[in-house]
Amino acid sequence: MACSILSRFLIVLVLCCTAYAVHGDLTYTFPEETKIQYVIGNIAKDLEIDAKQLSTRRARIDTEDIKRYCDINMRTGDLTVSETIDREELCGSAVPCTLHYELVLENPLEIHRVSLQIQDINDNNPRFPNDRIALEISESAIKGQRFRLDEAYDSDIENNGVCGYSLEKNKYFGLSVHENTDRGKYAELVLETELDREQQKEINIILTATDGGTPPRSGTVALHVTVLDANDNSPVFTQTVYRVTLAENSPVGTDVVRVGAADADEGANGEITYEFSRASDKTVKLFSIDRTTGQVTVKGEIDYEKEKYHEIGVQAKDGPGLASTAKIIIDISDINDNAPRIILKSLNSPIQENAAVGTEVAIFNVQDKDSGDNRQIICSIQQNVPFKLNPSIKNYFSLATTSILDREQETDYNITITATDGGSPPLSSSMTIHLSVADINDNAPVFDQKSYSSHVMENNKPGTSVCSVSAGDPDWRQNGTVLYSLVSSEVNGVPVSSFISINADTGVIHAVRSFDYEQFRNFKVQVVARDNGSPPLSTNVTVSVFITDENDNSPQILYPAPEGKSLMTEMVPKAALSGSLVSKVIAVDADSGQNAWLSYQIVKSTDPGLFSIGLHSGEIRALRDITESDSMKQNLIISVKDNGQPPLSATCSVYLLISDNLAEVPELKDMTYEESNSKLTSYLIIALVSVSTFFLTFIILMVAVRFCHRRKPRLLFDGAVTIPSAYLPPNYAEVEGAGTLRSSYNYDTYLTTGSRTSDFKFITSYNDNTLPSVQTLNRIQNQNDPFEENSFIVASSDSEPSASPLMNLRLIILYVFTAVHFLSNRGTDILRAVVYNLPLDFNRLIRTTP
Repeated sequence: MACSILSRFLIVLVLCCTAYAVHGDLTYTFPEETKIQYVIGNIAKDLEIDAKQLSTRRARIDTEDIKRYCDINMRTGDLTVSETIDREELCGSAVPCTLHYELVLENPLEIHRVSLQIQDINDNNPRFPNDRIALEISESAIKGQRFRLDEAYDSDIENNGVCGYSLEKNKYFGLSVHENTDRGKYAELVLETELDREQQKEINIILTATDGGTPPRSGTVALHVTVLDANDNSPVFTQTVYRVTLAENSPVGTDVVRVGAADADEGANGEITYEFSRASDKTVKLFSIDRTTGQVTVKGEIDYEKEKYHEIGVQAKDGPGLASTAKIIIDISDINDNAPRIILKSLNSPIQENAAVGTEVAIFNVQDKDSGDNRQIICSIQQNVPFKLNPSIKNYFSLATTSILDREQETDYNITITATDGGSPPLSSSMTIHLSVADINDNAPVFDQKSYSSHVMENNKPGTSVCSVSAGDPDWRQNGTVLYSLVSSEVNGVPVSSFISINADTGVIHAVRSFDYEQFRNFKVQVVARDNGSPPLSTNVTVSVFITDENDNSPQILYPAPEGKSLMTEMVPKAALSGSLVSKVIAVDADSGQNAWLSYQIVKSTDPGLFSIGLHSGEIRALRDITESDSMKQNLIISVKDNGQPPLSATCSVYLLISDNLAEVPELKDMTYEESNSKLTSYLIIALVSVSTFFLTFIILMVAVRFCHRRKPRLLFDGAVTIPSAYLPPNYAEVEGAGTLRSSYNYDTYLTTGSRTSDFKFITSYNDNTLPSVQTLNRIQNQNDPFEENSFIVASSDSEPSASPLMNLRLIILYVFTAVHFLSNRGTDILRAVVYNLPLDFNRLIRTTP
């Protein structure tokens, strides 16, 4: 009764006990067989942290065992039961029954030891090793004689174990309960009334074993007593305790220990049998005993990691049923049969390539179920990776970086971690962690060339591909996606976007419009390659576009003027000899290179055998001496052709008069030309006539004064305006005299009978006042415009006759009509310049006027 009251008090005390926590280590006590979600305690409260930090710091419960019986409620911080615990299955008879866990908090890494003490509850009944206890008692047994009975076994411990025995009421026997050395209880049958075999040969009684739980549990066994003759001696073991050591993993059938007992009786009274009297269910599955020899052998798998020792009660019984007990203690020795186990607790993958040195990448735990040196573990990784292992608390390790990572050099790593224990021979295990490196935008696009150039034929079609640029970016995905665009700039004052465009994805540059080589020959543009990172990175490159000339311009004849503008007639002396220079055709071509290489050819003439033209110079010369029989009026049709493919050409007409005297020249009515006079031309003529009238008056006065002071006669006029090469556009170079007249020839200018026309009479060649023929006539310091006072070359000689006033007047008239002739020929050009707002080069107009 006292045992029952004490056990109830202890159970209530355990169930009402609250969990307690020690800073750093937490210990909780709770009963076995609790339901799932049973709250063991509040970890957040005991650690004095906010429950929200459990989630942010990735709190978890780690255990070296395979099975985990508790878990954390991240919302409340409660430690709850995750699986029902059977203390007897988990710990057997061990006291106390404690589970050890580790509470891991990351960022920063903290580890707290959590101990769960499992309190036993009375959930198992006492049981006897056999269903029936047979005793043979001699009728000669005296009153008070004791007979030891089989001890009942209860899987529960302490007060929940066997507390007492009771015997069914009978007139022969009583019961005496005793406590053995290991706090177990056994019962002895006490003879209270002498037996009489003749009255009753057999006696059947129920023996009940009761534990101290609340409510108490009990187990029964049938006690069968056979009345015999006297058996005076009980078996006696040679040792009270048998202690042996057994290596784990011992094979089935291995001999563990042999127990022995002696009985002084003889015959059937001295025959001893052996059996386990008190053993747990686990022990019975692992060991067996030979009933005759007492040899204990292995019949199951011995595992040090499950049970480090076993305690077995053994009983020796003689034939009549007298028995004695002993204890067998089997210590299990550890061998290195468990390789270390690597458990990955957390992994930060992918990791940014710009992560600082020392950044923690992974946390893992290493466990080994062996003991002693077999449990000592060394961890290592391969040497060719930028990572190292940092040992942390207990068997925890962290994997950290040792240098800055570069995704462009290494996109991911396979890190092999090897754990080796200290056993002999050592065992090891490995784990490979796959770690990816996350890209950041740390590389700008790089063009495959430092600069680009492209040649495009002029008159191209809009949309034509000009060239292609390409840039690479070693970054990944959007950080490596390259887009192309043009840098805003201008070409000849026009936005570059009106000339070319670029495909943003491919980098192909297209022409927006047709190019004209004659407007511009090349231009440069900046192309920017920008990635799609954040922030974006970019690189510029220069693209040079060169326009290639195409033969798209026909030759332009500058002299003689095209028909319809003026009728240019030149006079040829009747005494002209073979090879004499008669005239010269001047033409230019806006193209360049061989497209501007001009050749001249007479396609039609009045007298085919009289004149020839230089193939490249355009100089018209007499093929033979001119005779009286030759026609006075000569008409030459000249073709000017360039060297392009296909060639382009232009034609002009050259009118020649063979005569020595202007008076001999007939009316040139048959040489018509279409006159296109505009009002602007008339206005210019009127203005020029007004200025010329004033100028003429001034000249007359000058001539009169000179005539009075100087009587020496002069030659009226011996030279004329030469056609210098300087009037040509600057883009055209003279090739062997092509394009300009040679400066070594002079012409006399005479008025013809036609209005506003002039003819040039070939006189002679002189070199006194002209440049060498191999040079181009350019305007120099002492050379003025053709219509200035000193622009005419006048040759004088003391031997020449004096000039008459009529001749001086004739010279003045020549000035006026020359100006009129200039306006009539160039009036249209001046008008066009005014209407279309074009620049007007008066020097060019003067120099290109015949």
